[in-house]
Amino acid sequence: PTIEIVSLVLVSILMFCKTFMTSLPVWYLRLTFFNLRRVDMNKSLIIKITVLCLVSITASAQEKIVLVGDSLMAGYGLPKEQQLSTVLESNLQKKGYNIKIINGSVSGSTSSGGLNRVKWTLEEPNINLLILGLGANDMLRGIDPKETKSNLDNIIQAAQAKNIKVILAGMLAPTTHGIKYKKNFDQIYPSLSAQYKLPLIPFLLEGVAMKPDLNQNDGIHPNEQGTLVMSATLEKSIINFVKKVN
Repeated sequence: PTIEIVSLVLVSILMFCKTFMTSLPVWYLRLTFFNLRRVDMNKSLIIKITVLCLVSITASAQEKIVLVGDSLMAGYGLPKEQQLSTVLESNLQKKGYNIKIINGSVSGSTSSGGLNRVKWTLEEPNINLLILGLGANDMLRGIDPKETKSNLDNIIQAAQAKNIKVILAGMLAPTTHGIKYKKNFDQIYPSLSAQYKLPLIPFLLEGVAMKPDLNQNDGIHPNEQGTLVMSATLEKSIINFVKKVN
């Protein structure tokens, strides 16, 4: 009887071992598949979280742009909703750009006045771009173009010291102060653009100057429709800037 019991136990052990060995590949595959599913689920979860984070970052990554100019940029004679900074910001946001436009322009300002206040203007945190549109009042007053250029040069350097990009919005002089003056003044903006490799808008009032229907009664400052034209001119340069940065 003892031999039979031992034999029975041995047979049972052998059968168990055989069954276990036979089922081992199946269990291995099941465990592997389960682990792969867990890995895939984890990967999927990580991807979803990453995408959400990227969307959140993109949505909150606002570009700040400051306009540094005179009455032409400040919106002289216009209600706030028709001023360049408001119109420009609205138009860019309608096109899907998360951009804040800061109006750092002051009516009557010369390049010297702009230089005096530029440090204060650039104290606004996280400014990405400065659009520099000073010089018209210098030209009207007949200020030496060398002085105007020097002031604008210093403003550019102040912006670059804070790692702020600059777009130059140029101005063209009439022949009121003579041909020589006009030639020297008109060269200020292309010269600075080449020196610092800056994007240049050759003439801020392109398509607006000398058109009565786009200007106020003084014939100098853009009206609501003229501001829309100015905004369209600036939008092109700003969009190009944003595309290069991103």
